[in-house]
Amino acid sequence: MTELPEKKSKYYHWKVAAQMLFALLLFMISIDLLTVSLLNLNNEVANEIFMATNNPFVGLFIGLLMTALIQSSSTVTAMIVAVVASGNLSIMQAVPLVMGANIGTTITSTLVSFTYIMKKAEFRKAISAGILHDLFNIITVIILLPLEYYFGLVSKVAIFASEALFSSNSPAGDDYSYSIIFTRSLSIKLIEWINFPIIALVISVCLLFISIKILSSAVYKTFVSSNFKKVSKHIFKYPYRGFAYGVFFTAAVQSSTVTTSLLVPAVATKKVALNKVFPFIIGANIGTTITAAIAAVFKTEAAIAIALVHFLFNFVGAVIFLPFPAIRNIPVKLALYFGKKAADQKAIGIAYILLAFFIIPFMLIYFNKNDDVRDLKINNDQVEQVDSTSSPH
Repeated sequence: MTELPEKKSKYYHWKVAAQMLFALLLFMISIDLLTVSLLNLNNEVANEIFMATNNPFVGLFIGLLMTALIQSSSTVTAMIVAVVASGNLSIMQAVPLVMGANIGTTITSTLVSFTYIMKKAEFRKAISAGILHDLFNIITVIILLPLEYYFGLVSKVAIFASEALFSSNSPAGDDYSYSIIFTRSLSIKLIEWINFPIIALVISVCLLFISIKILSSAVYKTFVSSNFKKVSKHIFKYPYRGFAYGVFFTAAVQSSTVTTSLLVPAVATKKVALNKVFPFIIGANIGTTITAAIAAVFKTEAAIAIALVHFLFNFVGAVIFLPFPAIRNIPVKLALYFGKKAADQKAIGIAYILLAFFIIPFMLIYFNKNDDVRDLKINNDQVEQVDSTSSPH
């Protein structure tokens, strides 16, 4: 009688391993297909898509809005890596997009907290846990975005590190020295067969999203087992232990959305205190950068630099908050204050989600696009006037 469960367990583990391998292969193919389809896009189309990223603040909200809609920063950052690898986006333009993606991914845990909206005490704790991830990323952006805007700090460090680590291994002028021959040849054949770069682009994004979801599901099933439940009570005992678990589990699942969302019910039901889960959230932010690293490892130095940007952003946030309990308590106290207000007036929580993740980003992107069109029209009119005055009568 004992042999059957063992055989079933072995079969289950092989099934999960095969699922993970398939998802990883699909991920590699989708990233390469995305890069090739972007390379085949008309330059005017690509410029129109990414024109708004010339403004770093609008780029921030584009990354935020994209991630809030897709609910996966892993997918968005992998897409950014592919766009940079294709040459349609510079590293400095991509940095705000990555920062925005880090904020946008926090919407899921905040939405999870609304499952407790009918129970005031639990909702107060749940939304505090949900918004804690938001506050950590928002504060880190407030610190780093001005430094990037005025000094190019994050992009310069990432470029320097990528050149120091990888340029010696790449022959000059070889833009795809990090590509897998199999995926690149397969991507080119698929693009030729589809014959429409826009359709190939949509297909590649869908495949990328599906691959991350499959991988996330497979690894999540492995960790949420009886053995994992036995050790879970030790995870939050010490800050650095919680941080390490956050890095490890999120790197395995490839989704900070999944791991941080699991914390909301734990805090709501008083299984763990809010200040105890914060180091885990910090670790989860670093763990989620593994997706961009996998996406970049077979691409250009520019793509590797973007993966480093994603890591640096979260690493700097960890260095600021993790070692100092007094600083670490600032986002916790802000989250508790917001949770209290949202529990008293539930419209505050709903208004926060709508304004922060959808209405404000959309309005900024929309008005910036109109400004760009107006400026382009003015410039064209000025050129036409100069041409008319300089032409002979």
